[in-house]
Amino acid sequence: MSTNKLDDLKEYLKSLGSVAIAFSAGVDSTFLLKVAHDALGDKAIAVTAASASFPRHEYDEADAFCKKEGIRQFIFNSNELESEDYASNPKNRCYYCKHTLFSGLIDIARQNGIEYVAEGSNMDDLVDYRPGLEAVKELGVLSPLRKVGLTKAEIRSFSKELGLPTSDKPSFACLASRVPYGERITAGKLKMVERAENLLAELGLVQYRVRVHGNIARIEVPAGDIAKLVDDSIRSKIVSKFKEFGFSYVTLDMQGYRTGSMNEVINTTK
Repeated sequence: MSTNKLDDLKEYLKSLGSVAIAFSAGVDSTFLLKVAHDALGDKAIAVTAASASFPRHEYDEADAFCKKEGIRQFIFNSNELESEDYASNPKNRCYYCKHTLFSGLIDIARQNGIEYVAEGSNMDDLVDYRPGLEAVKELGVLSPLRKVGLTKAEIRSFSKELGLPTSDKPSFACLASRVPYGERITAGKLKMVERAENLLAELGLVQYRVRVHGNIARIEVPAGDIAKLVDDSIRSKIVSKFKEFGFSYVTLDMQGYRTGSMNEVINTTK
């Protein structure tokens, strides 16, 4: 693969002079932060939002990466659950979340003499329903990976070249994406999802989602992992634990894992 896009990204970031990266420890933001820090040194900082929709293990990974790379990291509480616009979970919930998130990032950047704020969306994100990108545009937040035309596959490939631990990390979305639009988001529901997904990870699953429909858990895993979950010993453990976490019913989605499955019921053209 040509390294032209990586070179373009380095040059673009260097031209900014200073930048604060919205850092979640995911594939995209880890790659962007690494390249920004290589290009700008201490003029590139990481900003991570602590929130109920951000699992503890992701927070720990973000912290460990910044310490290992010697990157200045700032943490702030985004408190999006305090916003009725977010908690009521409308179809454009992600817009309100990103608006709150990036407003906080902009404040931190200004307080630390950093001129720009950037986030890690890539070219593939333009295909799905992403109302959060409207907030990015409104607030003048930069999207360097899209600027140079990088796709997810290219980001993973470059991440591997750079020796990043996220090169083969499964895609992740905030825990609020597990709740159907219109169903209220609460800290309790998010905690139930986090505990349930942690259990699936402990059972050796790599890609998974636990969607919440009232008191029902709908588990999504790749089709190849479905047989593992219906093994009697694993199935009974999942049912028992999920009920401990607060679910009344535990179901397995026979369609298997797919990104953005909650968007299947909305008409994005409206």
